[in-house]
Amino acid sequence: MDRIHLWGLLVVGFALLFFSLRTPPIKDKILVFLLKAYFSSFFGVIVVEKKFLEYPVRFLDQYFEASILFEYFLYPIVCVYFYQTSYHSRLPGIVGQCLLYTAALTSVEVLYEKYTNLIEYHRWTWVHSFVTIFVLSFSVRMLMQLIHKREQAVG
Repeated sequence: MDRIHLWGLLVVGFALLFFSLRTPPIKDKILVFLLKAYFSSFFGVIVVEKKFLEYPVRFLDQYFEASILFEYFLYPIVCVYFYQTSYHSRLPGIVGQCLLYTAALTSVEVLYEKYTNLIEYHRWTWVHSFVTIFVLSFSVRMLMQLIHKREQAVG
């Protein structure tokens, strides 16, 4: 059953990716996707190697200890939507939306931890996930804002 969840999440991820890249600015969305995948994989490896949590059922389990589906695909896609919906927002709106996206992702993670073998907490809690997801998402969003300001100053 857990493998079915993984395949279902993969299909949902491809659908979300398809719809997210249908509108401009596509280069910004791709940059958000790649930055998020880079940063989340960096921290994900540390968390898994330190045995704070584990992913008993995962894609390519013979090669990766971390959840490549979440860290390299689903989480970056959600961050593309966060970027897209907060594109014209000021700081309070960005923080508010980041909190909402973070709460949604953390809630889904808690449900998967409780009812499946896709994730298992050891020295980790939902609070760690919430803080980590918020900080990473907010950091990439602010980095994109900095890139835009720099781009406008030069161009």
